[in-house]
Amino acid sequence: MSTTSSEAPLLQATSVNETTAAKPARHIPRLALTPGEPAGIGPDLCVQLAQQAHPAELVAVADPALLTERAAALSLPLKLLPFDARSTPRPQRPGTLVCASLAQLRTPAIAGTLDPRNAAYVVETLQAAGRGCLRGQFDALVTAPVHKGVINDAGVPFTGHTELFAELCGAKPVMMLAAPGLRVALATTHLPLKDVSAALSQTLISGVLDVLLRELPDRFGILHPRISVCGLNPHAGEGGHLGREDLDIIQPVIERYRAAGARVRGPLPADTLFLPPTLAETDAVLAMYHDQGLPVLKHLGFGRAVNITLGLPIIRTSVDHGTALDLAGSGRADVGSLEAAVETAIEMSRQAAGGAG
Repeated sequence: MSTTSSEAPLLQATSVNETTAAKPARHIPRLALTPGEPAGIGPDLCVQLAQQAHPAELVAVADPALLTERAAALSLPLKLLPFDARSTPRPQRPGTLVCASLAQLRTPAIAGTLDPRNAAYVVETLQAAGRGCLRGQFDALVTAPVHKGVINDAGVPFTGHTELFAELCGAKPVMMLAAPGLRVALATTHLPLKDVSAALSQTLISGVLDVLLRELPDRFGILHPRISVCGLNPHAGEGGHLGREDLDIIQPVIERYRAAGARVRGPLPADTLFLPPTLAETDAVLAMYHDQGLPVLKHLGFGRAVNITLGLPIIRTSVDHGTALDLAGSGRADVGSLEAAVETAIEMSRQAAGGAG
């Protein structure tokens, strides 16, 4: 079992213009892979993922010692290869993983035991991978789960991946989860339920719809997307008797988009929107808050669902689950969602490249 040295090549400071000119010739996507919380199952999943062949080059942005130690704990073979941004991407070979050692653990990670001293390391891996994507050195970014609580306990303000990449990219992203047969985007993300109503506005909903109508064709090849919009209140407000948000905020936005020819409908009661007849005529659902749409999606496809951040200048996918500290280092973690996130990132990268590869 070999590891990268501490002198493994760092990301080259290639200009955006140079990478843009070279990108059309790339047929094998190069994906950045962040293992997330070092005490959780993220490192396990990366090691398990490396046991398989992939039609892309996977580059773990991580402390190589963490991956080596977790591979040993799982009794899985792993050969770490140094990352060179100047090289031609090559498909993933079983038992190997390219590693860009751009951040170092502050203290050795113990599977299942959180340590705030490593919170800064987690954030550094995300920032390094995101900047690599912005430079064009990676075609996409795939993230394993982080633990928001321990990062905040360390004094680092952190709401989530989506918000971090929004700040890094200077963009207003849309969080969308996808499982076989269902895509759910969110108008609001990590907010207490009591704050959702005040956060909704016609401007916010219009912004999310703009992203969906633009990126479903660009990222997924859905030329004329059909979007079903959830109402906020029970029965979509019952004509205003159960709240005015559906009538005063959501409905006027939908009417404007429909008048412009967009295939958008709603607001629809969330308790009936997710029935098969409606979903058969829907390419994406827009839910008003996190737990309105995601429980349905995770019930449908947990373990194979993918978290996709739209609205960024980069491609980013992630798993649909948390750090599962109780499973870390046990060999019982299910790699299915990370596999699906990688597959989705590859498909989106090829769509962005015009289907090449």
